[in-house]
Parts: sequence; C-alpha cells; structure tokens
Amino acid sequence: MTVAKITEISAASTKSFEDAVAVGVERASKTLKNITGAWVQDQKVDIEDGKITRFRVTMKISFILN
Repeated sequence: MTVAKITEISAASTKSFEDAVAVGVERASKTLKNITGAWVQDQKVDIEDGKITRFRVTMKISFILN
C-alpha cells in the first residue's frame, strides 16, 4: 500500500507563473523525495508603478512516504 503526503508551498519568479511553479518544484525536490505531482492552488502578482514585478504561486506538492 502506498501512502502519500501533501504539503503546501509558495514560490515566486520575476519571469512568469510557469517559472514560479518550476522554481517551487525544483526547490521542494531538494528536501522532499518521491514527488509525484503538484497542484497550483493560487496565483497572484506583485505590481509596482503599474507593472508586474513578481509572479507568485501557492501550490500543494504530493509525495510518497518511504
């Protein structure tokens, strides 16, 4: 029987939402083993002087417990 755990993380990028997701998954994989998926729960942007300065995502990462 397989048991999975889900943890919530936030990540940011100055490039795009897609890059923010990639940054988050890459960082999570340094600590979490057996990652099987990610669900982007929320997206938002930081704006300064009418321009987007940062893309932020909140996501849930699923991984299999040893």
